[in-house]
Amino acid sequence: MSAATDTPQLTLAPRPRGGVTQSAHDSLVVAKRNLRRMMRIPEVVIFGLVQPIMFVVLFSYVFGGSVAVGGSLSPNGYRNFLMAGIFAQTVTFATAGAGAGIADDMSKGLIDRFRSLPMSRGAVLTGRTLADSVQTALTVVVLACVGLLVGWRIHNGVPRMFGAFALLLLLGYAFSWIGALIGLSVRSPEAATSGGLIWLFPVTFVSNAFVDSSQMPGWLQPVADWNPFSATVQACRVLFGNPGVSQSDAWPMQHPVWASLIWSVIIIAVFRTWAVHKYRSATA
Repeated sequence: MSAATDTPQLTLAPRPRGGVTQSAHDSLVVAKRNLRRMMRIPEVVIFGLVQPIMFVVLFSYVFGGSVAVGGSLSPNGYRNFLMAGIFAQTVTFATAGAGAGIADDMSKGLIDRFRSLPMSRGAVLTGRTLADSVQTALTVVVLACVGLLVGWRIHNGVPRMFGAFALLLLLGYAFSWIGALIGLSVRSPEAATSGGLIWLFPVTFVSNAFVDSSQMPGWLQPVADWNPFSATVQACRVLFGNPGVSQSDAWPMQHPVWASLIWSVIIIAVFRTWAVHKYRSATA
């Protein structure tokens, strides 16, 4: 035998990834899968764009001359006041889609197939919420273009504009974890859609999104001022330089950027932990 044949062949085993690295990799793989699925069903994206556009047009031209902003009835002033609320409503209403998607995967047995793979358990939910955030970002871009067409303007420069959009996407990502929990807690996509919308209506309307909270009954004003949704709306108005900045003494209204960040981080920490625990229990 030659020396070449006597020498044992050495193979290099793949280096195992650490927990955080593997979880991040698996999450990106799941996110990529969900984005491909969205691209193959374009009507889901299209219908997701139609609703916020309708809200902008209807609120701008139906209520534009009826709601006072800064003490005056100005249709253009109300459009500038309105857009921050519409942006925040749009990113939070994506919660229903996130819950329905996870409930659909559960009902079709896709989660069981994921269980058979050597992947992080939390990656399934993280990947789904990341994919939903990408779709939400696309919707926000289109919505911003529509807002510019109806008269909305930004007055505080590009850096603050990006800061406002970052807060909006962070809020949307935080609320998507609430949707994930709802999707894991029901037995059908239809129930997840209904459950994902019922609680969103009081959250979005008992806020400063469409009217100044000072115009609400006295007992309702603190509820609106301490609403996490209101904090993000207020922060966006400050960063965009739009009219209607609240004069409330409530801490979230006086420090809206920090309040928005804190609320979003708390929601992510609480509901991500809860949703991952629910997922592990449901698939154990």
